Amino acid sequence: MITRREANIGLVASAALAAAGRAAAVEELPALDLPPPRSEGGKPLIEALRLRRSIREYSPRALPLQVLSDLLWAAFGINRPASGDRTAPYWRHVMVIDIYAAMADGVWLYEPKAHKLLPHLRGDIRAQTGLQDFVAKAPLNLVYVAHGERMGDISAEDRRLYASVDTGFIGQNVYLFCASEGFATVFRAALDYAKLASTMELGAGQFVTFAQTIGYPPA
Repeated sequence: MITRREANIGLVASAALAAAGRAAAVEELPALDLPPPRSEGGKPLIEALRLRRSIREYSPRALPLQVLSDLLWAAFGINRPASGDRTAPYWRHVMVIDIYAAMADGVWLYEPKAHKLLPHLRGDIRAQTGLQDFVAKAPLNLVYVAHGERMGDISAEDRRLYASVDTGFIGQNVYLFCASEGFATVFRAALDYAKLASTMELGAGQFVTFAQTIGYPPA
């Protein structure tokens, strides 16, 4: 007869094997190299500020790779290569925010240093990135994830506070990019945080702060 302890060990081992299998499946996918972000174009800042707004209706039309490149660089890319500093400020000069791109073909992690997307999960989880219906239809949902373990000398409450501030800076960059380029976006907190973190298989200490939907406005 199997004891409860043996059964628990078996469950843990099975879960570990399943996780390893998922990781191996993702590792089979190549990284997605993004074209260099454009260094010219767009509307003047004052006009982009005037046009900035939240939109909750989207065309399912996929975003071109160049748009994805420009968007992610604007959000939190490296604008000073010599120092590695970013387009948005961040807490105590510690990188605590990662950007995940949830699209129809899976979930990808933005890697600013190489300016590429690294495969994170197979499958379409867009519907799980928010509580509104439009998130499942829009071509791109950015999920902002904080590394709480890098903020070890402050309370859990302060970790969430400062990570949320950093995310807000990034989200405003996305808003201004979308206003400049004619795309729709909305910054969102209506999430099932625990479920999304579980689906994304986040590591210990990581937590979701917000999400942001991007796409073409409806025709």
